[in-house]
Amino acid sequence: MVYTDTAITLLTLKRAISLTSGLNAKIRLVAVHSVPYPRDFDCPSWVHAYLVERLIELSDGCPVPVTPLVVMARSREEGLESVLEPESLIVIGSRRRPWRTPEERLARVLADVGHRVALIHVAAGG
Repeated sequence: MVYTDTAITLLTLKRAISLTSGLNAKIRLVAVHSVPYPRDFDCPSWVHAYLVERLIELSDGCPVPVTPLVVMARSREEGLESVLEPESLIVIGSRRRPWRTPEERLARVLADVGHRVALIHVAAGG
């Protein structure tokens, strides 16, 4: 599962848990910290700690095992590709909008390279 935003990811996580009920599912919750060119490839400790805290908060109390993972990369796509197995099942949450959201574009990119993507539209804060 891809971390996008705390509210969206929480609702998506709840939906994924209900959809996988009885399937002995395990979830890896991945947040990508993007470091654009030409910046040095380092991460202030407070940024990393913030992302880790968000993932731990989201996974606390889940009835299925959730493994949080923070990845540093030049782009979200590059970061996800570095940790995904071929043909992975990926769950991405997005708000429903009349225009294509960044999460929907990410889902298309990941599907185009051979992953199985479940895009879940949630109503989070408008």
